[in-house]
Amino acid sequence: MDYIKYCVALCLMAFCISVSAQKPYYTHECYDKKLIKEAKAWLKKGEWRQGFTAAEPHESVNIVDFYMQYKKNPEQWTKLFQYLAKTDLLSLPKGKHQIEGSDLTISVEDSENGPLEKRNSESHYNNIDFQYCVKGTERFGIIDHVTSVPKDKYKVDVIHYNYDKERALFYDSTPDKFFIFFPGDWHVAKVNNDTDDQHIRVCVIKVRWKE
Repeated sequence: MDYIKYCVALCLMAFCISVSAQKPYYTHECYDKKLIKEAKAWLKKGEWRQGFTAAEPHESVNIVDFYMQYKKNPEQWTKLFQYLAKTDLLSLPKGKHQIEGSDLTISVEDSENGPLEKRNSESHYNNIDFQYCVKGTERFGIIDHVTSVPKDKYKVDVIHYNYDKERALFYDSTPDKFFIFFPGDWHVAKVNNDTDDQHIRVCVIKVRWKE
């Protein structure tokens, strides 16, 4: 019996070492060089902006996913950016607001960051999270797929994970950048930043993911 336990322990140790040695995986990877080139040119051209110039996509945004989803669902993305271009997001009352001419809703949250250990990680199957911190600094964590495992059942288009904090990437969201989390982007929101002020105003818009 002791021998069997010893063998099981060795197997578990070998598995953990194998997993930890694997290259971290954070987002859907594209290996089509032509498509990557198209996406970069499209992003740089900027027609997608619809007059919205207050912020740029953060470096973590998956450009190919952004490009492909915009092409598959141009009406929704056009309405989203037109709304951002013409709306004073700082004076908009907190709560949910319908974006005219679409089935999109913008959620305006006056909130606070908190300790990482108290923030849930999450991903979505059917929706894309467009997140824009218009006041303050919100820290996001992007978690590694290889070492993450679901900690509960998928429901209402969200699932949470246990993950290795040492393999997570952390980025600060400020009013000059917006983030987009596609289904392949597993993330943690509202994490404490390094400043003395953890108060934030965040605008979240969910866009339907198109296969």
